[in-house]
Amino acid sequence: MKKLIIIITVFWSCISCSDKILDISPKDRISDAAVWNDETLIKAYQAALYNGIPHGFYIHMTSKYTDEAYDCAPCCCAELFVNNSYTADNISSMGGTPGDENWCSNYFYYWDMGYKYIRKANVFLENMAETDLELDEKAQLVAETKFLRAFMYFLLIERFGGVPILDKSYNLGESVALERNTFDECVTFIEQDLNEAIPDLPENYSSTNADFGRATQDACKALLSRVLLYAASPLFNPTNDESKWQKAADAALALINADNYELEPDYRKLFLTLSGDRNKELIFVRNFSSTNFHQAPMHNLSRRYGSYGGWWASNGPSQNLVDDYDMINGEPAFIYPGGVKTVNTASGYDPNHPYWNRDPRFDATIIHDSTVYHGDLFEMWVASDNNTWGFDSYKQSTDNPRTHYVLKKFMPEADIPLNWQYQYTNPWIHFRLGEIYLNYAEAKFEQGDEATCRQYINLIRARAGMPDLPATVSGEDLRNRLYNERRIELAFEGHRFFDVRRWEIAMDIENRPIYGMDIIIDVNTGVATYTPVQLLSRKFEERMYLLPIATDEIHRAGIKQNPGW
Repeated sequence: MKKLIIIITVFWSCISCSDKILDISPKDRISDAAVWNDETLIKAYQAALYNGIPHGFYIHMTSKYTDEAYDCAPCCCAELFVNNSYTADNISSMGGTPGDENWCSNYFYYWDMGYKYIRKANVFLENMAETDLELDEKAQLVAETKFLRAFMYFLLIERFGGVPILDKSYNLGESVALERNTFDECVTFIEQDLNEAIPDLPENYSSTNADFGRATQDACKALLSRVLLYAASPLFNPTNDESKWQKAADAALALINADNYELEPDYRKLFLTLSGDRNKELIFVRNFSSTNFHQAPMHNLSRRYGSYGGWWASNGPSQNLVDDYDMINGEPAFIYPGGVKTVNTASGYDPNHPYWNRDPRFDATIIHDSTVYHGDLFEMWVASDNNTWGFDSYKQSTDNPRTHYVLKKFMPEADIPLNWQYQYTNPWIHFRLGEIYLNYAEAKFEQGDEATCRQYINLIRARAGMPDLPATVSGEDLRNRLYNERRIELAFEGHRFFDVRRWEIAMDIENRPIYGMDIIIDVNTGVATYTPVQLLSRKFEERMYLLPIATDEIHRAGIKQNPGW
């Protein structure tokens, strides 16, 4: 028996989007009794539980841990994942500063943060079961908390596999046998929480509703779709149990058939929704306001917009990602016969003009040489005599991404300024219809229904202005196109790191070097030459399919470590 040490916090933090000011006595603390006998404090406590679901607008987005981007800001423990040098002894440094949910990389090692908020959720549920206080929305608040607890457990299992299920709070000194549940047991627990939550939640909120961002029935269904897709995937379904793919397909179809959502016609504008804007693709988001804002545009852009000291230029898109955007005729720019990267002549790709005629999502997602953004012409070139260079070349400033690409997705249009004083409020999207379509396409493919798989991929492609996949794309070719469609459509939304692991292709993908693009302009002819340049070599090992649990946690709790760590 091990002691599960729980420190009871006397300050209950209200989520920053709440506008309520707690005027109570005593002034320096809020007691247990005060919280559970005051409707305002109960709602503030419950609202704060939403902080347990991290968003992606931290300084270093999840993309920098994958082949989506090359991060040139050597801070905040980023190098542990850039170089795959994380271990059980240093992984907890990716948990950030204890108690500071805004630390740039705090959430990636989610163990401490996850269990901290799971305990808070359990405390809330226990007190709601015991209170005699007449409370507006009591059933809804309990249901929201079950959704949030389910989400927290998903964030744990996608990183670590099976984890201990704690469905009650424990007090200081209380004995508990802490053992890891299996992955499937965790999935069952998540399903139970979601199924119990659904009856007491509204079906949905429109993006124009003030309550948009709170849990709903549809948010539960979207989370269930993702959970069951992971549960069916090779990493967690080694016997390829077909019934798991059926459950994943059914979960996605239930949300699709609800007919409450539609694809936003403009892919670029999809990610720039502001409060009060209509956007029928969004299912569940993290909202921001003028008092609870983010500065993601300034973290991700280059020197041109006020970055400094080489700390920013974060998430510079990689050449690896750029290469995977199709040409406008629907053909991949590159093919890999015998594992050798080769220009696909059927695509019309021109190495002398590599950015011409690409999938429109490329220009919607990535700023490249010759892009005009916010009225500025981006110039990433270096002259052949090395004496002059474009303003946006890394030669001009180490704040310019070395890949020679800048992230454009999530970044505002010209009517919104780019400076450190502006309060950005476009939401972080946790779930949207585009993902559900791709979840369904994948589940149907694995069930052998290639026609339905192509149908839902083609819905996604049509929105972007891309031609359908032809019926002749089948078998492993279709699987590869499905994987690539998810890569392109969901780029920088926090999926890639986990997708390549659950598909068990990371031993290939994560061992490929990261490339950028060098652009050299001949000083005599003015002709530009485009040459991919290797920026980083990486080493991925089998044990890295799951994150290690920190060594001190293993010693303290006496639980089993993940294989290989």
